[in-house]
Amino acid sequence: MSDQMLHAEDGFNGYEEQEDTQEGKYLTFQIAKEEYGIEIRYVTEIIGIQKVTDLPDTPNFVKGVINLRGKVIPVIDVRIRFELPEREYDERTCIIVVNINSTSVGLIVDSVSEVLDIPGEDIEGPPRVNRSGGSRYIQGLGKVGESVKIILNIHRLLFEDEMEQIMESIQE
Repeated sequence: MSDQMLHAEDGFNGYEEQEDTQEGKYLTFQIAKEEYGIEIRYVTEIIGIQKVTDLPDTPNFVKGVINLRGKVIPVIDVRIRFELPEREYDERTCIIVVNINSTSVGLIVDSVSEVLDIPGEDIEGPPRVNRSGGSRYIQGLGKVGESVKIILNIHRLLFEDEMEQIMESIQE
């Protein structure tokens, strides 16, 4: 698993300086049978699953916090956030550490796939279906060859009030 890990020192740092070179690049990962993508500029690193400390009085999709090199980071299980059934974590389960509004958050996913170039012209808007469950988190649908990657809006995964609640729990 260690050869699959990507760390800040391996090039996931300094996206502000490289933003134009990160345009159209998405980190893809799997949850259940679907492939998702998030803009690479939000990703700071990818780590293997590790011990998560439970937090009281947080939404059920918030698994708790981890200690990442001395920094306490909240961790959410994207499966539960999408109202999918939980599953046991295994050696392919990863935590994608992203930066949302200057706050680091870990996203637990089934497995990480690859970084893909998906040009803007190959991304269609989200489908106009109901916004319940995971569909409200969709930014668009990226066409890659014969497949479709579901591009997530990283800011919608955690709403402001939920982020505040999580950060208050960490500080207590």
